[in-house]
Amino acid sequence: MDHDPRLTPLVQGLPRTVPFVGPEAHERDRGRPFRARLGANESVFGPSPQAVAAMQEAAAEVWKYGDSASFDLRHHLAAHHGVAMDNIVIGAGIDGLLGALVRLTVPLGAPVVTSDGAYPTFNYHVTGHGGVLHKVPYTADHEDPERLIAKAAQVGARLIYLSNPDNPMGTRHDAATIARMVAAVPDGSLLVLDEAYIDFAPDGTAPGIDPDDPRVIRLRTFSKAHGLAGARVGYAIGDTALIGAFNLVRDHFGIGRISQAGALATAQDGDWLDHVRTEVARARDRIGAIAADNGLTALTSAASFVAVDCGGDGGFAKTVLDGLLARDIFVRMPFVAPQDRCIRISAGRPQDLDLLAEALPGALADARKR
Repeated sequence: MDHDPRLTPLVQGLPRTVPFVGPEAHERDRGRPFRARLGANESVFGPSPQAVAAMQEAAAEVWKYGDSASFDLRHHLAAHHGVAMDNIVIGAGIDGLLGALVRLTVPLGAPVVTSDGAYPTFNYHVTGHGGVLHKVPYTADHEDPERLIAKAAQVGARLIYLSNPDNPMGTRHDAATIARMVAAVPDGSLLVLDEAYIDFAPDGTAPGIDPDDPRVIRLRTFSKAHGLAGARVGYAIGDTALIGAFNLVRDHFGIGRISQAGALATAQDGDWLDHVRTEVARARDRIGAIAADNGLTALTSAASFVAVDCGGDGGFAKTVLDGLLARDIFVRMPFVAPQDRCIRISAGRPQDLDLLAEALPGALADARKR
């Protein structure tokens, strides 16, 4: 990029990349829509009907700003988690909260630790605010808490990022492992525990919440199990000093009235959450069966997607992915070896997975010819 005097030196030096290319961009480039949208880990099962009704009602008052304190939603979440309201901040999904957190905690040039191949939007925020990423490899398709902690101690990391369940592999650590990791966080570091997919995980995955522990901040979202990805609502749970600091930098009117109404309604609809969990479990089983029918191996997933080992290297998996895209099936894949031997397929409805089953043999055949 040519020098632009309007931009800061930091921004001038950033790579000209974005974390993801959205399915809509693919569709514009292709000139046609996808038949099955199985790449963005959205809930194709949709939001709670109660949430839809609440958002429709709120639309009539969309001329008003949303409550800058998200009081009603925070009140409900605090009661649900057994914490104080001051332990919770609402943001524009986990992505928005990560941006604010990095801004709060990472000075220019400060070290930050993550896994090589983990959620790239976190890296995007760290780099964008001038932090320095230090990465450790996965171990057996799991993020490695011991390696992350050791690297953080070595470099003096301000933040340590871990998603549990993991994205993009869908693997998980149990609550005891996460509790040991929190106990081992070095002085001066903060564990960023991304629990976007926790609603799909087995019991015993999430440790008990100690909202006053300054060593960890927990991030959750309404984008996955609750089916509100387009509404952009997430929240963080942490000690009151850190949560209060978000008020210094957050967009106070960043969560609109419609989004707040939908999030509150779905948070109160446990039956719909149970329904979605059931559908996701069925879909994971079906994806595993489709993989096996094609001689592939599906990793055990605790999330709303399944990583399928294509049996080759990253180049082979990319060719399979391209073959599915050409057949109008949108999926994604990990981007760092050896995890990039897989494609990642979001849970879909039966009709979506029928289309996947129809398209995958051809995509594999084409890839094996190259």
